[in-house]
Amino acid sequence: MAPPGPRSGDAIFASVERVNAELFTLTYGATVRQLLTDLEEVEEVNKQLDQMGYNIGIRLIDEFLAKSNVSRCVDFKETADVIAKVGFKMFLGINATVTNWDADGTCCNIILEDNPLVDFVELPDTCQGLYYCNILSGVIRGALEMVSMKTEVTWLRDVLRGDDAYELQVKLLKQVPEEYPYKDDE
Repeated sequence: MAPPGPRSGDAIFASVERVNAELFTLTYGATVRQLLTDLEEVEEVNKQLDQMGYNIGIRLIDEFLAKSNVSRCVDFKETADVIAKVGFKMFLGINATVTNWDADGTCCNIILEDNPLVDFVELPDTCQGLYYCNILSGVIRGALEMVSMKTEVTWLRDVLRGDDAYELQVKLLKQVPEEYPYKDDE
């Protein structure tokens, strides 16, 4: 019997157990607020959110691969499409679009149609340098590193900062060759 094909983000999102969206949003907001209180520097909070996301991403990739049945992507373009169409839908229930590819196929932008992390959020003037959803850039970076892709993920546009959309830039820095702990010729 052939292995099952990849599942769509919608199908996976419909079948997984979920936490109440408002509880999730408020808990994340409380975490960001506590970081602002503890670290006091907005740039330090941005770094901490990215690191938290990275730590989540290196663990989340296992669940993603197990539940999505996605096979190995042939290139970075296919990987970005899977992140946008399956990953964001599977974990956050939102749609995303991949745009603005560079000529080398190593840099693109991901535009989020919605962002449940920012429900009920307004940034005060003292936090204008804050990338409130920087945890998402860390999640992407961590997950991709676990599948041998070293990337740089940055926010280009953020509605909380006065822009008209949520847009991330994902840039492939290098494809890391897989290393095996043993040699086949022994």
